[in-house]
Amino acid sequence: MKRILSRDFLALILSVAVVGLGLGATLPLTALALTQAGYGTDVVGLMTAMHAGGGLAIVPLASRIAARFGAREAIVGTVIAVAGATVLMQFTTNLWLWAVLRFVCGAALMLLFTIGEAWVTQLADDSTRGRVVAIYATNFTLFQMAGPVLVSFIGDWQAGRFALCGAIFLCALPALALIRVAPQTEETHDAPANWRHVLPRMPAIVVGTGFFALFDTLALSLMPLFAMSHGVSAEVAVLFASALLLGDTTMQFPIGWLADHVGRTRVHIGAAVVVVMLLPLLPWAASRPWVCWPLLYVIGAAAGSIYTLSLVACGERFRGAALVSATSIVGGSWSIASFGGPVVAGALMRQSGPNALIAVLVASAAAFLVAAAWEARAGRAVSNVSD
Repeated sequence: MKRILSRDFLALILSVAVVGLGLGATLPLTALALTQAGYGTDVVGLMTAMHAGGGLAIVPLASRIAARFGAREAIVGTVIAVAGATVLMQFTTNLWLWAVLRFVCGAALMLLFTIGEAWVTQLADDSTRGRVVAIYATNFTLFQMAGPVLVSFIGDWQAGRFALCGAIFLCALPALALIRVAPQTEETHDAPANWRHVLPRMPAIVVGTGFFALFDTLALSLMPLFAMSHGVSAEVAVLFASALLLGDTTMQFPIGWLADHVGRTRVHIGAAVVVVMLLPLLPWAASRPWVCWPLLYVIGAAAGSIYTLSLVACGERFRGAALVSATSIVGGSWSIASFGGPVVAGALMRQSGPNALIAVLVASAAAFLVAAAWEARAGRAVSNVSD
């Protein structure tokens, strides 16, 4: 059984990594195509929000779909759906149709991530969970990081750029065909699966996920526009997202190891403090490459850790069906932040200037610190009552 789980884990992270490449390319490519067509940041933000809206719509149905069709079969279906929707973007410039296609992509990808993350968190015990989840997150982000690099090469190839991205998603199917063991979904008496029981136990997880969803979406869609507004060329601006994702990719395993050894909560809060302190320096650093690239790397590492350690916290607190419900709530938080964040950030950038992007990200990271402090205080109060 251990060998089967190892094979399934490898197949799952490889397939999700390929999906990360397609996603990492499609989001900035959509923003670039809209900008080339003469649309502003508000339209780019709205189109990005449609992607998140699809994810939000599928969250309440995720457990039912996985139970009805099977986890592996559901994931295969999501890959085919997102590939088809992306290819169709090649053959139309109608904004309304693009909005529908982005909605389909968001729904399919959210279902994939909800099932995949629930499964991954079951593979490790508490002593290794930080590293196991970090391996999953690192592989996904490594390929997602390559997406903007790919866009820098194919961005002007209007004859086939979206079709190529759609084909990339289909490359996940061979690995998915190897998966045999589905996530555990049985509800237990000590871990009820109803979201009303689960949600009160994860406020910091929800806000932390929301922060990184906002960070990830804005880095891929609006960060290049922020860089261009500070005098950075378009070819270099799309690499800002890659620099952020590079930090996220390369530092997740070391940070997961640190969390396993010194405590997940300490590292979780420390990462958020780093983000809040360093993000405000980015407008000043944007035109200074010697400091900009290291700064982007560190910010990306810290921001990615907030999400990775949120997944670790899910595995610490929940089991079975409760874990699936928790990852569904994580998916809902991701979708809400991804849906509303680009709309707000895009509108604020249009009205107040490009630095509004940084203000939105700092505020969301600070909100996580508030939620973590509230959760810690509530935990101490419960402990005192028990004593």
